[in-house]
Amino acid sequence: MRFWRSLRWRLLLSLLAVLSAAAVIVAGLTYRAVLADTEALFDYQLQQMALSLRDQGAIAPDQARALADQRLDFVVQIWTEDGRSIYASQLQQALPEKAVLGLADIAVGGEIWRSFAVASAGRVIQVAQPERIRRGRAAQAALRSVAPLAWLALPLVALLWWLVDLLTAPLQRLARDVGRRDATALSPLPEAELPDEVRPLVAALNALLARLDEGMSTQRAFVADAAHELRSPLTALKLQLRALKDAPAEAERGAAIQALGEGIDRAARLVEQLLALARNEPGSPPPEPQALDLAELAGEALADLWPQAQARHVTLALEAEQAVPMRGDRAALSALVRNLADNALRYGREGGQVRLQVSADGPRLTVDDDGPGIPPAERERVFDRFWRRDSGRADGTGLGLAIAQAVAQRHGGQITLGDSPLGGLRVQVRLSTGPRPTAS
Repeated sequence: MRFWRSLRWRLLLSLLAVLSAAAVIVAGLTYRAVLADTEALFDYQLQQMALSLRDQGAIAPDQARALADQRLDFVVQIWTEDGRSIYASQLQQALPEKAVLGLADIAVGGEIWRSFAVASAGRVIQVAQPERIRRGRAAQAALRSVAPLAWLALPLVALLWWLVDLLTAPLQRLARDVGRRDATALSPLPEAELPDEVRPLVAALNALLARLDEGMSTQRAFVADAAHELRSPLTALKLQLRALKDAPAEAERGAAIQALGEGIDRAARLVEQLLALARNEPGSPPPEPQALDLAELAGEALADLWPQAQARHVTLALEAEQAVPMRGDRAALSALVRNLADNALRYGREGGQVRLQVSADGPRLTVDDDGPGIPPAERERVFDRFWRRDSGRADGTGLGLAIAQAVAQRHGGQITLGDSPLGGLRVQVRLSTGPRPTAS
């Protein structure tokens, strides 16, 4: 049944089945109607022949010879009122000696005869005809009436094939258009002159192509930005390695080794951030959600950042309910909390404070700092990859908020930026209780 996979064959066979059923029904109804009409016509002939003989009176010799013709299907008999036969057109036909007035079916010698008898002045006239002859001729007439349907079968099949080919032509053009494209051809498919039933499919394909184009453009931009961002630390590492080789004194060699280690740490952090962003990009396979405590994750993140806070004399504070349970990707949510807190530490005021609040309302995470903040006109751009404000610092990667936004979106949440009561920036993350499925 491989052909059944073809829409053209499905349409053709379905239309043929419907038309065949309709033709059979019409032919059957027509056959029965013509058969009944022909039987009525034969009855009318019997009546008219009997009535004409009644009104005529005596049967002339020439008429008697015509009625006695063996090729004639009719048999005429005439009786007197007392039942005595005075005329029979075919003596060899053994019909009943008495007639039934009007139309009647008579069994004679195992054969059914259709007869009509009428009484006139002093006599009874009967005209009869074999039922098998009547039915045979009626069936022939009925078959002739439905024969044109059979003659039209082949032209109808050809017409249906042409119509089906015409109806499926937009799909064939669409298939050819898609088949001619390569992996880089993501322009929208033409929607002109498409049937209404096909238009939603093409619109959905165009929406998919637009998403693919956007995803590929984002991927190309990400690769280009990553290559650009990695070039600087790698170049710095090469220079620091050369400085280490050329250092003449032990003190200079130690300083070069320290600078090289810091450069390696920056490069490693950048690679780690890139991997974290890639894992949380739309289209990446979603992890199995786990039951976790958001307040506990916030505490662990602050513990990891405690040495950094101590180095900058920043006070870390956590305000959380006893437990904020939810389901999600533990590693991704840890990266979200750590990146937000790390940004607050890096760009906040030295000797200032960073406060984290975790609430079960949502759940919701709020990070406040007392740094310079971000002007409202620039708050949309901070979620772009590798974007940094001109704050005089060069140790950030420009990926922290992009990672946080990707993680929040994968968990059905959103991030909003505002002014903090501490004087700096407030970052508020509202999450859902479970991660949102990610479309591949």
